[in-house]
Amino acid sequence: MELGALRQFLVVARLEHLSRAAEELRVAQPSLSRTIARLENELGTPLFDRAGRLRLNDAGKLFRGHVERALGELDAGRRAVAEATGEGFGTVRLASETFLTLIGPLAAFKRAHPAVEVELQQLPAAGMARALHAREADLCVVSQPIPADGLASAELLDEPVWLAVPLDHPLAGRTSVRVDELAGEPFITTRKGHWHRRLLDRLFAARDLTPKIAFEGDEPGTIQELITAGLGIGLNPAMAGRVAARTPVAWLAVDSPDCRRTITLHWTADGTLPAAARLLRATLTGWAWHPPS
Repeated sequence: MELGALRQFLVVARLEHLSRAAEELRVAQPSLSRTIARLENELGTPLFDRAGRLRLNDAGKLFRGHVERALGELDAGRRAVAEATGEGFGTVRLASETFLTLIGPLAAFKRAHPAVEVELQQLPAAGMARALHAREADLCVVSQPIPADGLASAELLDEPVWLAVPLDHPLAGRTSVRVDELAGEPFITTRKGHWHRRLLDRLFAARDLTPKIAFEGDEPGTIQELITAGLGIGLNPAMAGRVAARTPVAWLAVDSPDCRRTITLHWTADGTLPAAARLLRATLTGWAWHPPS
């Protein structure tokens, strides 16, 4: 099997769309179709269901996992040889749901190790275990559990999550608020799957309530800006509030012991972490986070 064909298969498997995959790969769609067909002939079974929309079938899903691990190991080997022979200072790949709270430690890392290349990618928590096992990421920072085997982790920060409201909001003069007082208030939040939304839904569900959603998006960093604009209220962690202190909002404690987030660093537990990733891991785990109480 050719490595190029395997890499093309992974793109088709991810997008489940031949024309979009061909566009991303910058190859002609008929050529990509032939590549996938040759791979299926070599394996002796279809990898996709083609009735209607292209879908990865069970055999394709099984094969995809092996291809991701195999290509990941090859890339890890290439990086290890470059480090061992002194041909490169190394690269570290860091994935996170959001990088707002990571700016400080990343800046410190680059000052201490200017020759190390840092590749950042924003990923939802659901895709992080796969990215780690496929060697697409060396380290992942996440604010919710990653249910997967073969991963090691270290807690970076446990902090309260506050309620941010516009300065002219009726609650702005308060120091704390109960969740049941927020029924009917318009919330600025993230889409389902993000930790913000999981926490909001969990707090309301515990009281048999459903939050009113005024806006949901994919970038947590926009929440505070939209609250400032008067479009609603929202949950924001203490550290993010400290980083974005320039944004004028009023902060209230939420009267619930569960209104917190824990930031955790994850990596594969097989002992193959590249040298550059070990350096960044040491920076992140040794960083003085000091969240506001």
